[in-house]
Amino acid sequence: MLEHGGQLREAARRWGIPLGDWLDLSTGIAPWAYPLPAPPAELWQRLPENDDGLEAAARAYYGSERLLMLPGSQAGIQWLPRLFPSGRVALPAPLYNEHAAAWRAARHTLVGWEAAADYAVLCNPNNPTGKSHGRDALLARARGLRLLVVDEAFIDAEPVASLAAVAGTPGHEHIVVLRSLGKFFGLAGARVGCAIGAPALLGRLAAAVGPWAIAHPARWAARLALADGAWQAAPRERLRAAAPRLAALLAEVGLGAPTGTALFQYVTTSRAAELHEALVARGILVRKFDAPSALRFGLPGAEDEWQRLTLALREIA
Repeated sequence: MLEHGGQLREAARRWGIPLGDWLDLSTGIAPWAYPLPAPPAELWQRLPENDDGLEAAARAYYGSERLLMLPGSQAGIQWLPRLFPSGRVALPAPLYNEHAAAWRAARHTLVGWEAAADYAVLCNPNNPTGKSHGRDALLARARGLRLLVVDEAFIDAEPVASLAAVAGTPGHEHIVVLRSLGKFFGLAGARVGCAIGAPALLGRLAAAVGPWAIAHPARWAARLALADGAWQAAPRERLRAAAPRLAALLAEVGLGAPTGTALFQYVTTSRAAELHEALVARGILVRKFDAPSALRFGLPGAEDEWQRLTLALREIA
């Protein structure tokens, strides 16, 4: 298992701080989750059904008829490399570490983003740096490849930048987009995502993942969230205010000019390990990276959380 953010129970044991006393900013998950009602009892008693409206809601939300619902985008990350013969795969660095691990495990050779390759994989916006690639640049990079995988886990706040409407269309059958409900919708625990691409490839992916891949209550929750356009507009407005506020705070305390998305900010600093330790001593968990030395900060939710982070950073940064 690779290291990821959000390991609060481990953090509580390691630093001796009770679980409920932590401010977890380590994941990039929106602090305002979609408000789900209690699921109907029959969802626990019946197998999932593919005609329950989830796919229809997803097609409308993502703007594509060519999609496959998955138990989190992680399923696509792990299975796609196994569907193709061994080759050279180009990845930028740094990058969400599950991508490199999955392609390496499937016996592919990893090379740099600009190198000649058979396949290419990136996050857009990038995780962890938040830097974005334009649509034209991605389409140009896709030329000559057997497959381009674009992980759009953090794109929901600015969906106009998505390649979802292009992936799998004639001339772009070799482009696959991965999406997730974990970040923007705050439903990471539901483990729901999708792959968008050519029907033939999605059929192979579906066969690899197997039947009933998404639990019935998770399908129900995802359908409600994807269909609720009125709710989706509200967090986008909150994110437009919160993201610049976090960037300004990090700059104010001397951490330079951060890069990021609507859901997190990323700073490179030689003091990453020192600052991480100082923050966790105060019960604030952020994500630490070693290569390069950097920290990633998710968004506080309530005002008291903002004040807690502000005070801590002013004391230590």
